[in-house]
Amino acid sequence: MTKEKVFPSGKPREVAENIRELVLFNDDVNTFDFVIETLVEVCGHEPTQAEQCALIAHYKGKCGVKSGTSAELKPYYTEMTNRKLSVSID
Repeated sequence: MTKEKVFPSGKPREVAENIRELVLFNDDVNTFDFVIETLVEVCGHEPTQAEQCALIAHYKGKCGVKSGTSAELKPYYTEMTNRKLSVSID
């Protein structure tokens, strides 16, 4: 059984805010090293986590790399698109 995190509003975060996901898509342009480096620098991933996300995106076509509200994810989206990675906020 899992426990829900309760925030100061008394509601779980998922209920209190519209939680979205930043999704990284596979492409045939960027190298694994570049994608891993970007996930570490932009999203604050550990290198191992970034490598796993890059592999998931490669083999499954996409991978959720960050969660939050649209406003929280927008700067990550902007920087990753500036670096020519294919991402969306779903």
